[in-house]
Amino acid sequence: MAYNEHLAERVRQRLKGKAVVEEKKMMGGLTFMCNGKMCLGVLIDKKSNEDRLMVRVGKLNYEELLQQSDSMPMDFTGKPLRGFLFITPNGFDMESHLDYWVIKALEFNVLLSEQ
Repeated sequence: MAYNEHLAERVRQRLKGKAVVEEKKMMGGLTFMCNGKMCLGVLIDKKSNEDRLMVRVGKLNYEELLQQSDSMPMDFTGKPLRGFLFITPNGFDMESHLDYWVIKALEFNVLLSEQ
């Protein structure tokens, strides 16, 4: 499992007290399950060797959030998984940028939990 432990710790700190969080090693990295649902993940892209943040944002906001400069479709198999984004390092290097993506993931996670 390849992921940046420093990035994982930054995500952990932001999730503290916001949800029931469980960490699982999956999808080639570390996934944060919030309230029993996949929410965020950290991994290293095998092709570029860059850190990636995986954010589950749902289908409603997907197209809008995909337009942000540092986001891209999450694609492991050649077919993008709608509702999930990869964020490149420029999109989470600054603390405020990481805060933004964690908030987006938690907003969708709340919607899932209410269903």
